[in-house]
Parts: sequence; structure tokens; C-alpha cells
Amino acid sequence: MTRQYRILVLTDHIGHSDQNSIYSILTQMLRHPSCHSIDIASRGLQDNAPFFNALQIENLLGCQVNDTFCYSETGASFTSNLKKLQPEEYDIVLMRIPRPISDAFLEWLEIVFSHAVMINKPSGILKTSNKKYLVNFPELCPDVRLCHSVKDILEELEKYPIVLKPLKEYGGKGLLKIEGNVLDDGLNKHDSIRYLSSMEDYLKTAGMLSMKYLKNVSEGDKRILVVGGEILAASLRMPAEGSWLCNVAQGGRSVPAEVTPKERTIIESLNPKLTAQGIIIYGADTLVDDNGERILSEINTLSIGGFPQAEAQTGKPIIKTLLNKIFDYADEWTK
Repeated sequence: MTRQYRILVLTDHIGHSDQNSIYSILTQMLRHPSCHSIDIASRGLQDNAPFFNALQIENLLGCQVNDTFCYSETGASFTSNLKKLQPEEYDIVLMRIPRPISDAFLEWLEIVFSHAVMINKPSGILKTSNKKYLVNFPELCPDVRLCHSVKDILEELEKYPIVLKPLKEYGGKGLLKIEGNVLDDGLNKHDSIRYLSSMEDYLKTAGMLSMKYLKNVSEGDKRILVVGGEILAASLRMPAEGSWLCNVAQGGRSVPAEVTPKERTIIESLNPKLTAQGIIIYGADTLVDDNGERILSEINTLSIGGFPQAEAQTGKPIIKTLLNKIFDYADEWTK
């Protein structure tokens, strides 16, 4: 007999578009034989500020997802027919919350829902969604170093041009390319020493990841979607003309792509490490290195999108496979 699960989805509908994966995922999830019901709560609802911002469990409000669930500019699917939700009633918690999101909130969330299957597990997100996690995979990545001072950065610059990455940003935000005395923030060029000197305090407290700049970046940044250890699809994000930033949010464009044997080896190396952290849905990004091989450049485990687009591009039942993997994982977790 198929077990049915009560599902809670945590999201933030502010900033959604009709391309957001959540609409296709939940519409199909509602019809899945393992789904009993779905409720959804949004950080974008002012009444939920005590839960999402002040870590207060008492008054989480949400709506039941039904056949009318869809995107609208008014966010009606998140603000109509509100009811008080009881966290202890849910079997699965699906997180679709983009940054900014605090470490304290993720830690608290895992305690609140310790009885439930969490996708992905907050403690795993905390560890793996930080870009410094890449230093654990030197054999898979370009040369990387965690930098906490201008001195650290200048030491890397003596070897080759670099890209600096904020540890907790996403979508290409805050990336800096440095080549010699020129620092490029994607919009303007600056004197590198003067710019870096202004960041000294930030570097001491937050740090940044230095990564060797790869001359073949124009060949695109490939996003590989992985669920339950299986590669579901890949897309190649190409930089806009004259830019080195491949992120769609930064002006790049996305086209379907095939996964190379080298990339499959990378995913096989990552899977056991991420699974051990409670990560079952992730995106792995690759770039072409100076030898013409695809190499790991980023791991994304917080709020992975692109599933309906991948389904449209490939003609494969990507979302159905995603849902089967989620419920298979829940079945194993609850044995």
C-alpha cells in the first residue's frame, strides 16, 4: 500500500515569475499517489515575519494547494484562504526559499521539523551551499583558495588572473574578476589595489573564495540538475556578448546541453558526500578549463530551479522523476 504524505512547502512568492519551478512541481505533486495534501507558507506574507524573521513558531499562516494553484502578479495563491498551520502535522517539508536566508533560521528550522523529512536538510544546506565547500574538492575544481585578506588575494594574483566569489551569494551577484591591476565587477573596471583595500574589513569577517579565472569561460557555464544521485538534465548558460558572466540573471542565455563523461565522473564523486549531508536535490555548475575539459565551479543546494524548463527542452518527464525521487527518499527515511 502506498504511503501518503502531508507536505509543507516553505517559499517566498515575492519575486516569483511564471517561470518559477514551484508551480509546475506542486501542480504535479498534488496528483502524485504518495501525496495526501500540500500546504504552502510564504516568507513574502507580512503576517509570517515572526516565523521567518523572529523564529517564532506560533503563528505560521499558509494556504492549501489545490487545482487552482498558479502564478499571479497579486500572489493570490499565497494570500487567499489563509489558515494557521501546525508544524507537527507535516511529514515532508520542501524548502523553496531563496537567499537571503540566515544561518540561525536554517538551524532553528531543523529543530522545529526534526520529526519530518526535510528537502534539503538545513544543516546540509548550511555546509554545502557556502562556496568555501569547494575547497573540499581540489581534484574536481579549478585552483581555489579561501581568502581572508588582501594579502591572500594578491598571492593568488601572482599566479594567474582570478575570480572572487562571495561565500553566500547566488546568481552571479558580487563576482569580481581581477587581472593584474584591473578589477572588473561586471559593470565597471577599477584599480584592483584601491578596490581591494576598501574590502579589507569585509574579507576579515566574511572571506571570499578565490578561483583561477578560466580563459574558456565564453564556452559557457553548464548547470547539471541532480536528484537522488541521478542526473536529470543539463543546460548551458552562455555569457552575453562582451561579458564574462554566464548567469542568466546577469544577462546570459540558457540552452539545453549534454553531460560529458568527465561531468558524470564529477557527479559520481559528489553524490555520496552530498547524500551524507541530507542533500537530495542540487545543481552542479561546470566550466571549461584551460585544457578543454569540464571542471566543477559551483555547487547549489538551497533552492534549485529550472525543472519545467528542462522538461520542455528535453521532452522527458523531469518533474515526475523529481517527485518519485522525493517520495522514494521519504519512504527510506521513514522506515
